[in-house]
Amino acid sequence: MRLSRTLSVYVGRRFLYWFACVFLSLLALAFVFDLVELLRRVASRQQAGIGIVIQLALLKLPTMAQLLLPFAVLFATMMTFWQLTRSQELVVARAAGVSVWQFLLPALVAAALIGVFRTTLFNPVASVLTQRYEQIEAQIFRGRTSLLAVSESGLWLRQMSERGQAIIHAQGVSQQHMELIDATVFLYEGLDRYTGRIDAASARLEQGYWLLRDALVSMGDRAPVREPTMRIATDLTLETIQDSFAAPETMSFWELPAFIEVLERAGFSAARHRLHLHGLLAAPLMLAAMVLIAATFSLRLVRRGGTMAVAGAGIFVGFLVYFASDLIFALGLSGRLPVELAAWTPASISILLGLAMLLHLEDG
Repeated sequence: MRLSRTLSVYVGRRFLYWFACVFLSLLALAFVFDLVELLRRVASRQQAGIGIVIQLALLKLPTMAQLLLPFAVLFATMMTFWQLTRSQELVVARAAGVSVWQFLLPALVAAALIGVFRTTLFNPVASVLTQRYEQIEAQIFRGRTSLLAVSESGLWLRQMSERGQAIIHAQGVSQQHMELIDATVFLYEGLDRYTGRIDAASARLEQGYWLLRDALVSMGDRAPVREPTMRIATDLTLETIQDSFAAPETMSFWELPAFIEVLERAGFSAARHRLHLHGLLAAPLMLAAMVLIAATFSLRLVRRGGTMAVAGAGIFVGFLVYFASDLIFALGLSGRLPVELAAWTPASISILLGLAMLLHLEDG
């Protein structure tokens, strides 16, 4: 028997209703907790008022929304089918010949569409707001902005000193020894008074200084001077430079492929950004998996009793999937698993787990 359009719309509407209720409730809780945490952090900083705190909490909310999405789908599915089972509506549908796979289809389609919307439309908006949050948060709590930029023209790096600042440009980099290739150092007194430049074949980051090789020094009106080696003091470290990369959460889904290509061409590892990209692509599959897992623990609550115990087991499995995903992502970032495998494994295993559990309970 085919699932009627009326029943499909009814089940889909109930799922979306509960999804909206649960999602907005989780967002409200996340906003309150973030607000309290930010108030604690700015307690000793006079320049940050309550207006900045509220702005930061609102700017962070889209990032939290993407993290809470799988849990919202999980809880919404459990509430939807628990209510339909309790009211005997699913019992009547099953008696009429509707299988579990048929009345799960509207929720699966809705969850997958929510995942597609999150990846293609919501993520670009959230990335802009997250980028603004990172900028304000860095200025208030760390007293600095990003030191590094990677573009089609190469690598751009800024470092400050007591005399002023230096802007370093390189065509490429050997990340193993943090050695810049075809490096140019623009020297400034203060923030904006240009004093000269140094062109070098390479610039290697050592402890407390840059070691420049085959350097051509051009200072003011003086004739350029060739130096086999020279040093420029710096307080930068490899960890500081790597931390200055734009976080993948601050980049739109549509911008990530081009940025990954530029990053890898410059000689840096793009594993974190590539993992984030494939995680976004796998989002619809993961949300569909949450529907299957939640349905396993909510379709027979009334008939078998133990409502709270079974519901708690479903929530536990959902959190277990979340923490297992984080563990697998960490293995991908460390290089112990291929990035694509690490990104798609949690969603794929969750789908297979949900299908196996439903087959065992309904058709086994």
